[in-house]
This record gives sequence, C-alpha cells and structure tokens, in this order.
Amino acid sequence: MAYPPSHHQESEFINIVETIKTFPLALIVTAKDDKLLLTHLPLLYKPDADSGSLLGHIDNANPQLSHLQEGSKVTLVFNGPDSYISPSIYTTPQLPTWNYIKIHLEGILIKLHSSEELKETMVELTQYLEGENQKFQLDSNDSRMEAFVKYVTGFEIKITSWEGKFKLSQDKNENDIQSAKGALTENYSSIMNNYIEAIYKNHKSKNK
Repeated sequence: MAYPPSHHQESEFINIVETIKTFPLALIVTAKDDKLLLTHLPLLYKPDADSGSLLGHIDNANPQLSHLQEGSKVTLVFNGPDSYISPSIYTTPQLPTWNYIKIHLEGILIKLHSSEELKETMVELTQYLEGENQKFQLDSNDSRMEAFVKYVTGFEIKITSWEGKFKLSQDKNENDIQSAKGALTENYSSIMNNYIEAIYKNHKSKNK
C-alpha cells in the first residue's frame, strides 16, 4: 500500500509554489555528525527553468550555520492550513479526521558571498512580504543595513525535489469534499484568531 495515498500526493507544482508563497515561513532541517538542527526562517521563492530556488538569511550566531556550507543538502518543510474535520459536516457516514497541506522540499545550498547580493535579497523579501500596499520599503543603502549584514549569512537553496501532501478529503464524494473545504477554511481561521488572543492574554497576565 502506497503512503501517502496517491490522492493525497499533489501533482501540480503550481500548488506547491502557491503554498510556499502564501506560507513562506520554512522549517529548515539539516543533519551533520548525527546531530539534527532545525530553524524557522521566511524564504523568498524565485522561479527558474527548473523547480526554482529559495532565498533567505540566517543569524551568524545560529549553530545551524555550521551545517549550511556550500553544497550542503537541506530539507525544508512548509506548513499550509490544517484542521480537525468532524463527520458531522458530511452527507455520508464518515470517521473523524484531520486535513492538512504540507510541503517537503530537498535542496542544495549556495552561499551568498556578496554583501550587496545579500542586501538585495533582503529588499526583495521585504517587498514580497509587504504585499500590494507596500507600507514600508527597505532601502539597501540604509546605514542600519550595512551593520546588519555583518551579523547574518545569506543563502540560496536550489530545489532538487519536492513533495506535496494535500489531505483534503479527496476520497469523498463532491458534496463532502466541498463541506470539508468549508470546514477547513472556517476552522483554521477561527482557531488562529482564538489562539492568538489566548497567547497575548497569557503574556499580558505574566507581565503584570
């Protein structure tokens, strides 16, 4: 039996890219000398003739930097929305489940050795994250940037393989698929709002 089932394996690379661009915070996983290190970093997707690449930077004080050498193999995980799906939403008898979208990538790391290249990458990433309104624009000539680039290392990860796990009740009938779609959208939004409120409330109580 294949795992994950074929109907949960995303075949359209455009959906992989859309997930990365919508949820750009990657989990970067490396292993060296039997030691596993993980770091969460926002990355900028750049298309090319192949599968594209991901640009970012890491703090020089981060111990994972020792793993990120020229030509290093890197695993990345991107998390899309996820939610519990109650059988109560279906038109047919079903069991409880959890739907989710996850992206797993493999890539080869290339270091950015030029400070100008690093600054330009930071400007591009900021422009992308600011979105259409562009309420803030990062200036590569800002004196603070000159100081900042001394404390970080820029990199590009060339994507060599990808896998999308899109568990979206695809094995159900069309009505139930649409019900699961609505539940994922509503539940994810509600859970995030409630969670953020709770976390801020807990922090506020702690600081009193």
